[in-house]
Amino acid sequence: MKRHDLARYLDHTLLKADATTADVDRLVAEALQWNTYAVCVNSGYVAQVHRLRGAVESLHIAATVGFPLGQASTDAKAAETRAAIQAGADEIDMVWNLGRFLSDEWDAVTDDIRAVVKAAGSVPVKVILETARLDERQMAEGARLAVEAGAHTVKTSTGFGFPGATLKAVATLRQAVGPNIGVKASGGIRTYQDAIAMIEAGATRIGLSQTVAVLEEAPV
Repeated sequence: MKRHDLARYLDHTLLKADATTADVDRLVAEALQWNTYAVCVNSGYVAQVHRLRGAVESLHIAATVGFPLGQASTDAKAAETRAAIQAGADEIDMVWNLGRFLSDEWDAVTDDIRAVVKAAGSVPVKVILETARLDERQMAEGARLAVEAGAHTVKTSTGFGFPGATLKAVATLRQAVGPNIGVKASGGIRTYQDAIAMIEAGATRIGLSQTVAVLEEAPV
């Protein structure tokens, strides 16, 4: 895959707790230089990214919600979603409540996702499942639950606390949700070959912090 084609799969990502405003400036400059599909930042930085992006509508802004634990109240997640969109977010990457899913409290998990989807309105929502903590059956069940609750995309990982994306997880999510729902692979993807393998496994989007290094490897 050529560099410019791969770039349109990528969310150039910065979610570290010690990320500075200068780091965010650099993130956006790199995303604009390399023509990535999106930048992904914590919601508090959306306004800064929106200002830096200017009129470049080809660069989307993905804001995290409930990141990284997913344990905030549903009302808090919905409020964060509305605030992020008001600040300029084009997409929402929400962390579901993994603990409640593992407790078989699926109605609570569904309600949590639906509240964020409702708060997002026409803005698409990705639901982060933390697939490293799930077996294949749980991945499939969780992905289907997220889609039934209104998710536009299911996402493997936050990259915090648990290992990141695997080819097995991406393939399992793709099989579970079918061809018309997005699958985002994130966490631990560091090379061009890693990225291509994730796409071949079924990923439609890839979250990367090593975006520049990966694209530098890609053929022109």
